[in-house]
Amino acid sequence: MPRPLEPLRLDRRQLLKYGLGAGAAGLLPLGSLQASTLSTSARIVILGGGAAGMAMANRLSRRLDGASISLVEPHETHHYQPGWTLVASGVWTPDKTMRPNANFVPAGVTWVRQPAVGIDADQRRVSLADTSALEYDYLVVATGLQLNYHLIDGMSPDLVGTHGIGSVYASLEGATRTRDAIDAWIAKGGGKGLFTAAPTPVKCAGAPLKMTFTTLSRLEATGHRDDFQVEFLAPGSALFSQPWVNDFVKQRFDDQGVTRRHHYRLSAIDPGAQQAEFTFIGPDSEFTSHHQLREAEFSREGERTVIADYDFIHVVPPMSAPDFVKESDLIAGEGPFRGEWLDVDIHTMQHNRYPEVFGIGDVIGAPINKTAASVKAQAPVVEANLLAQMQDQPLPARHNGYTSCPMITGIGKAMLVEFGYDNNLDFLPSFPFIDPRDESWAAWVMKDRMLQPAYYAVLEGQA
Repeated sequence: MPRPLEPLRLDRRQLLKYGLGAGAAGLLPLGSLQASTLSTSARIVILGGGAAGMAMANRLSRRLDGASISLVEPHETHHYQPGWTLVASGVWTPDKTMRPNANFVPAGVTWVRQPAVGIDADQRRVSLADTSALEYDYLVVATGLQLNYHLIDGMSPDLVGTHGIGSVYASLEGATRTRDAIDAWIAKGGGKGLFTAAPTPVKCAGAPLKMTFTTLSRLEATGHRDDFQVEFLAPGSALFSQPWVNDFVKQRFDDQGVTRRHHYRLSAIDPGAQQAEFTFIGPDSEFTSHHQLREAEFSREGERTVIADYDFIHVVPPMSAPDFVKESDLIAGEGPFRGEWLDVDIHTMQHNRYPEVFGIGDVIGAPINKTAASVKAQAPVVEANLLAQMQDQPLPARHNGYTSCPMITGIGKAMLVEFGYDNNLDFLPSFPFIDPRDESWAAWVMKDRMLQPAYYAVLEGQA
């Protein structure tokens, strides 16, 4: 294990100054947080108390005077999910990623501690697990996404940590068990490790790459790297949406002896035999939904299956909006996100068919944007546009797709990748001392030490 880094000490003013995405073009300035309040008796329901939902609860509670705001979130603990890769890599302890949700729920907001199970968009009603319902005038959908391990035959999140199986996405416990599975593989002194990617949009698209890079660091630290075979299997030709990052990762994998296999998706796993089945999906296939995955199963022409024995495998499941969102009229009915993701205008964040509904965070149908940095960029847009909608005014704010990925390229080094819908570098750097194209210790320190306090500032509506 590497020696722990010395703490980087920044006061709260500096953290807000260098807050994630603070320089991104097209966002509302921080001064908007001091904007005037709106008097209203509107009933507002926020579905989800993750980063997106909690940020909106805090922002709207300050901007609205007299509103009835309900936050639907069944969990008592808030998980800092960007830290799970560090837990799975053996750098952080699990407890570092947990805080009580009570620390973030603002006064005056009704915290509904149970799951939502249905949305009737026409009647403006949310059904809850106890058969009660919440009626709303305005709805903010911030549910996050759903992990669909069941679409991989033989796979279940309960298997993480057994039979050489890891998956950083499963849960905090799953991230911890992934660390243990990697430890066990390293203790064998050799063998084959498989790292996978999903054929659907996923939260933190860089996480599968980060897990590969940090594991490579640990294998190299043993002094017996050549005894370990590492393969990365991707469902398409690209490993990352940003072209220059994609080129960098491919070259680095080649340099570090990683065998790359493209156009393969993990379709089945046999835990007892420690075998994984990968289906060749063809260079022209682009899957964004379960429907397209299922349709492919009935058209096997040109496909072939690869069976690989492994000592460790990192599983990345297909992902989608939660089932109760998919079963509602709020789901996209056409286009690349049909049947799987919330149907919103990717710039205004307003629902395309129900103007009283806004979406934010991982649940929305968008070409990118499933990161905490995206939430920071989207929250002021949703705030401004929701208040404008409440006053029958034109929507003033637009989201340009800003997102960022602290791409860990090894334990102790990283790159800060920032881009938007146009996959460009036309944003002012959030951290002026970091060149986004260079690996650096500074970017690692930012990921390890700075982003978590900045993340909590977003939850509190302060950034």
